[in-house]
Amino acid sequence: MSLFIAIAGNIGVGKSTLSERLATRLGWELFPEPAVQNPYLSDFYGSMERWAFHSQVYFLAHQLQQHHELIQIKGGVIQDRSVYESVEIFGRNLYNRGHLSQRDWTTYRMLYDSHIALLPPPSLIIYLEATIPTLVTRIRSRGRKYEQDIDEQYLGDLHRLYEEWATSANLAPVMRIPTDEINFVSDTSAVDALAKKIIAALPTQQLPLFAEH
Repeated sequence: MSLFIAIAGNIGVGKSTLSERLATRLGWELFPEPAVQNPYLSDFYGSMERWAFHSQVYFLAHQLQQHHELIQIKGGVIQDRSVYESVEIFGRNLYNRGHLSQRDWTTYRMLYDSHIALLPPPSLIIYLEATIPTLVTRIRSRGRKYEQDIDEQYLGDLHRLYEEWATSANLAPVMRIPTDEINFVSDTSAVDALAKKIIAALPTQQLPLFAEH
């Protein structure tokens, strides 16, 4: 694999839309967020403390598998939500809320850390930022039924974890993109501008491999 870019950000920020448009614009392969039918989810929503560890390990296994698959690709890859977010944001939030015990969190982190140490990191992480009111508006407008009960406190908790992670991340360069005033669905010029910014931020020795489309 030559280039691997991860698109990161909170629920409703527009990762999937941007990932699709960037992949098309650059002519790279898209690895969308996997639509995994987690067999633990119904149990998890019935008793988060009892099933959070099982559910998170199942998601982790699928995301590690996807990470392994995408690094085999020869060329450019855009990934919608990385394995890092699954643990550092969503897993940690469950731990902070008391749904993962200290023992389970420690074991989960050991499993994650031991695998991540063996996998190449992204060439670049694109972190999409948005305020909570913007996220709420976008979540409501896209009308996914299972998202409509997400409360602002939950989004705020995730936002704080994302900010901490993006600030301290050292596995790859992080490009922060404020999106409150950007609509990647309707504004193709915004996608074009970001694509050029990404190309400019990539290692120069890799750039000849990827002509602009």
